Amino acid sequence: MTVDVENLVRRFGAAAALDGVSLSLRQGEFAALLGPSGSGKTTLLRILAGLDFPDQGRVRIAGVDVASVPARDRGVGVVFQSYALFRHMSVAENVAFGLRVRPRRYRPPEAEIQRRVRELLELVQIPELAGRYPEQISGGQRQRVALARALAIEPQLLLLDEPFGALDALVRKDVRRWVRGLHERLGITSILVTHDQEEAMEMADRVAVMERGRIVQLDTPQALLEAPATAFVAGFLGEATRLPLYIERGIARLSEFGLDDIEIDLADGEAVLFLRPHEVRIEPAQASRAVVRFIRPEGTGGTRILAETGSRIIEGISHAELARGDACRIRPVSGTVFHGDGTTHRWQRQEAWAAG
Repeated sequence: MTVDVENLVRRFGAAAALDGVSLSLRQGEFAALLGPSGSGKTTLLRILAGLDFPDQGRVRIAGVDVASVPARDRGVGVVFQSYALFRHMSVAENVAFGLRVRPRRYRPPEAEIQRRVRELLELVQIPELAGRYPEQISGGQRQRVALARALAIEPQLLLLDEPFGALDALVRKDVRRWVRGLHERLGITSILVTHDQEEAMEMADRVAVMERGRIVQLDTPQALLEAPATAFVAGFLGEATRLPLYIERGIARLSEFGLDDIEIDLADGEAVLFLRPHEVRIEPAQASRAVVRFIRPEGTGGTRILAETGSRIIEGISHAELARGDACRIRPVSGTVFHGDGTTHRWQRQEAWAAG
């Protein structure tokens, strides 16, 4: 099922939860809506589900405009963070609920409902839990029940609203990998809402990064990290040090951070440099403003170092023997610069960086 959203606007009073959002997803794609609280991702998901309606714009699912179609008529499966299971119903009854509440003319025979419930519980690998109640099973098992219930109506679009937030860290990793595997087996178009970037980057084919009611970049996880479209995306995704600087006559002034100035082909003016850990080399120094504060070995890839210089902590990689408290030199070798005029520039130090 394809999903096409065009210029969606949703206001709550004077505040715009969505401010001209457009999005297009392919059949069978797994997408994630990623952003901080208040960025509009849950509002967008609720509109796709039919639980809320836009003030402006179009929503097409499988080519059909559904902007004014209620949730029960969309054939969309939704899984919430709270699971929303009925405590007084068994696992099997919860899974069957969406089928049994259909209008009589669309409701399958009871034998068909029971057959489908058995198949779904086998699919999510919990057939032995059919007779138990939600309070008698674990959080990870409840998540599987919620998924089975969403799949019972045979949706072509599956919406996942922060579905792993209530799980502990170890279970969360296992369940999200299982969900991604289930998506691949079924081929259902899926949309995950999350504020957890690791979750989005691991599970999704493409990630829509949202900021203040807008999608600021929709791309593959790799492209988002390697070619962020805005300073917000660069700072929000992955691990990066943000250094404000001023460019004058082709020189970016970094001396206030205890770093060497760099040559850069940009106009004079204010800019921001983002450095990811693999773009920074930390070297021993006899005397320096920079001091090693934290050390994290990373096997043959070197040692992850957090060095303090002035009021800044800069993270980088070292291939030398360093101890906490040692003086060090911080040497950026590449980075992404966002100029105040809106241009973006990938900077690379000219001399080769030897790994040794």
